[in-house]
Amino acid sequence: MSENINLDDDDEQTSALLKIPPGAKNYITMPGYVAMKDELLQLIDVERPEVVKIVHWAASNGDRSENGDYIYGKRRLREIDRRIRFLTKRLDLAEVVDPTIHHGSDQIFFGATVKYETQNGTEHEITIVGVDEFDPLRGKISWVSPVARALNKAHEGDSISLQTPAGIEEIVILEVSYPAPAH
Repeated sequence: MSENINLDDDDEQTSALLKIPPGAKNYITMPGYVAMKDELLQLIDVERPEVVKIVHWAASNGDRSENGDYIYGKRRLREIDRRIRFLTKRLDLAEVVDPTIHHGSDQIFFGATVKYETQNGTEHEITIVGVDEFDPLRGKISWVSPVARALNKAHEGDSISLQTPAGIEEIVILEVSYPAPAH
């Protein structure tokens, strides 16, 4: 099974952002897996059937060459089908990781929430998640990102070197936490 996924040309930018290193698994948290599965089911069970109805109705109106509903509907249907294929492939390759197994540990692994300080005194808080669930605006970074790779296996209190576009920066790990296991 190949870990690098072939996507349509329209997905090249997305594909570049979501590359999984060769030989690596597609690690994901359970909430990330559930969100992708929910999106897939929404597309299959709700959105696609609605668009199919619109396209069928628009096609029955005659001349399709100037029929905006038909043209837009067919385009939207292709987008939905492309997203369904993408999500299906990613979910097939997904390996759900439970970060609660590290609860109480001060070492950084997948699923850790890490608070660190840069040389200029700025504090950052990030959570290391799968490539399909990263959201930098919410502090979620992919485990394959340079920051996550630099932090991997370090401990609370460690100072590590991070390669940035401006050069090497020393960062200090202030706090490491994991979600508590459900009882």
